[in-house]
Amino acid sequence: MRDIKAKKKGGVITELIGGVGGLVILVVITLVIISTILGANLLTGGSYNDTAQGMAANFTIGINNISSKIPTILLIAAVVLLLSVLAFLVIKARQMSAGAGGGGGTL
Repeated sequence: MRDIKAKKKGGVITELIGGVGGLVILVVITLVIISTILGANLLTGGSYNDTAQGMAANFTIGINNISSKIPTILLIAAVVLLLSVLAFLVIKARQMSAGAGGGGGTL
């Protein structure tokens, strides 16, 4: 169990950034595929074309909804990071003061 924790280097912020990056890449790839299908007129039937245009419109609306929430997500991530650093500093300060001892040696 200790070996697993020792090998893990990333934290919550790293995983959050990786997840958001993966989501952005997936959305961009999906939009490129839909625009390619529409641009090449591969969907000849009227209902298929309407469906593809509806999908593109829904992705655009979804991206607008998510982009309005990104500042809130980044603010929460910054607060979590700040509290994590503060807790780390408190723990290290306690360790340093516990190990200081009271020996008044000479220089």
